[in-house]
Amino acid sequence: MTNNNVENQTIQRSMSSPSNERSKANETSATTPTAYDWESDKRRSKPFDDGTMSFFWRAHTITCLVIAMSYLFYVAILEQPSEDSSYNTKRGLLACAGFFLVFGMTQTPDGVFVRPHPALWRLVLCFSVLYEIILIYILFQTVDDARQLLKNIDPTLGIPLPDKDYGGSCRIYDWEHPEDPFHYFKDKMDFFVLSHFFGWWLKTLIVRDYWLCMVTSIGFEILEYSLEHQLPNFSECWWDHWILDALICNGGGIYLGMKTCEYLKMKPYNWRGMWTIPTVRGKMMRVFGQFTPHDWLEFDWRPTASLKRWLALLLITCFLFLVELGTFYLKFILWIPPPHFLCLSRLLFFLLAGGVSMREMFEYLDNRACKRFGRQSWVITAIIITEVLIVLKFDWQTVTKPLPFHIVLVWTTIAIALVLWTIYQFWFKRFILWGQRKTIQDTKKHK
Repeated sequence: MTNNNVENQTIQRSMSSPSNERSKANETSATTPTAYDWESDKRRSKPFDDGTMSFFWRAHTITCLVIAMSYLFYVAILEQPSEDSSYNTKRGLLACAGFFLVFGMTQTPDGVFVRPHPALWRLVLCFSVLYEIILIYILFQTVDDARQLLKNIDPTLGIPLPDKDYGGSCRIYDWEHPEDPFHYFKDKMDFFVLSHFFGWWLKTLIVRDYWLCMVTSIGFEILEYSLEHQLPNFSECWWDHWILDALICNGGGIYLGMKTCEYLKMKPYNWRGMWTIPTVRGKMMRVFGQFTPHDWLEFDWRPTASLKRWLALLLITCFLFLVELGTFYLKFILWIPPPHFLCLSRLLFFLLAGGVSMREMFEYLDNRACKRFGRQSWVITAIIITEVLIVLKFDWQTVTKPLPFHIVLVWTTIAIALVLWTIYQFWFKRFILWGQRKTIQDTKKHK
């Protein structure tokens, strides 16, 4: 190669456009290490079986098939038939759902979690599919039919809920009632205070990131301010919003959750077969240890590492908001009391399925070898969207009540700030860096 050709190629590289620089940066980033060693995780995340626990880890497909068919044999041949068509319909539908869940527990692939048993997480996945099917069926009904449908689950449902306003007087100490001066404070203290604290503790174990949890916590308090004209439950005193909820319950739960994450991260994970442990106490500890994580993966989301990760984190935050809002809107529209087991079951389901989904989402963003969206993430995304569609269809008048002007101004400011920061971080900032590199190259060339 001649010296002229070398000089021409050098000039072309120095005059390359920012898009070329970005493509080179992407090529470089493809060779940079990920936040987690996924090859090591692939090797050590399999359940340990030293030959003494094979019965525990097997799927027992034939055993489950025999039990399921035995129950059907009993219903068809031995059981006295019932003439109650409503009773038969309920039992038939429950049997169909049960067979689907048994099939899923024994036949679907294992997920990302293995403790206490992979069958539990296969059950969660299949329950997610079943829940989505029920939501789709409800979506095709009217709101009155949906409420009556819930009466088949619990006859006490289908009754309008009394509106509870947590706002009212915001005085903590009432001088006018010396016999019980804290009655305003006591009236706002219910079981939701503890549910907020333990809920955020568990949600922190799912998200595993301090800043994402804090943004979600503060953002939801702002959402409650923004939507209190639609749902009376969102109307709270200022100290209830920022001191009791955001600081004590949410903040305390997040702090405890992050401390738990630090403990689980530092804890040594060296599992042994139960029968290889010599002492009885060691065997008992191994049994209890089966209900703890098999290993622990710290989530380093790195939102500013790329535009893809930044947009993904924004989308994850929006979906976390939708899950929280769905709890309030669904019970308001379908007339389900907050302490009802349906509300609690939904929250428990989202804790279990959300843990798997968040783990799959992190791997999808961080592991370059992962090219497919996770199964649980796919289903839970469909569930959240379907719940939103049910709310929009069944109570369009409530959800379309116009926002107050100051609320519109606040959210418009937040949206503009996010757009401007994204443009600066992922386009303008890189253009400046490209210009600086080009200036340095030109200076070196003229020297």
